[in-house]
Amino acid sequence: MPELPEVETVVRGLKKPLTGHVISKADIRRKNLRYPFPKGLAKDIEGASVRNISRRAKYILIDLSNDKTLIIHLGMSGRMTVFDSRQDSYQKHDHFVLRFDNNSEAVLNDARRFGIVDICDTDNLDAHKFFAHLGPEPLSNHFSPAYLQEKLLARKTPIKVALLDQKLVVGVGNIYASEALFDSQIDPTRPANSLNKPEINRLVPAIRRVLEAAIKAGGSSLRDYVQANGELGYFQHNWAVYNKKGQPCPGCTCDPFMTGGIQKITQGGRSTFYCPQKQN
Repeated sequence: MPELPEVETVVRGLKKPLTGHVISKADIRRKNLRYPFPKGLAKDIEGASVRNISRRAKYILIDLSNDKTLIIHLGMSGRMTVFDSRQDSYQKHDHFVLRFDNNSEAVLNDARRFGIVDICDTDNLDAHKFFAHLGPEPLSNHFSPAYLQEKLLARKTPIKVALLDQKLVVGVGNIYASEALFDSQIDPTRPANSLNKPEINRLVPAIRRVLEAAIKAGGSSLRDYVQANGELGYFQHNWAVYNKKGQPCPGCTCDPFMTGGIQKITQGGRSTFYCPQKQN
């Protein structure tokens, strides 16, 4: 699933070519993705111009001149790509197409159809069912060591699992939680409420560093993810531990043949990668 850096990269790729342009045509090419497309969606957005494009958690938000916000989630395999001109033909899984007044197009392709397209009054966005329960953005000032320390006090779940809880903090995701815990040298199996203040003071900036580096690299391309211009992300080449079972970690001074190198465990149904020598 595209995580925060991937969605942020897509948002930045959409923002420049689409902001200020009018949606001349919305082509809904099937009845539903994860949920049915909203009734009257095309009528609601055609003729409106794009005021701004931003992100909340893993959702793309397209604010329109008619005070509506188009909400898009890429699901497990979705990609949203901008083309300079109208396409002569569409791929099998091109399910939602926005055509603009300059003849450019933004195309949502979603092979597994776990994506979401919805619309909401912009003023009511924070109360929308997708957003009302969400925690703070990890790159915002609201996500501070003091905030995290308070929220972890009553949590006995492993810290890696806690970081995936969208009510605690949004968008960190599985890859980047593993990477940030390695960066901060914290064992992912530790009960969340066992972290002390110095450890939390390391963890919060580590999360920010990892996410910012991933955004700078265009995200991580595993299977389906591409940037808005169709290019792959490159952060997968910079992973320290994720998907590197048995390998030495960066700066390793031990013998991976003796220690087993980077370990892989399952937590909350998700794969966690870590170095038991450095994260203890």
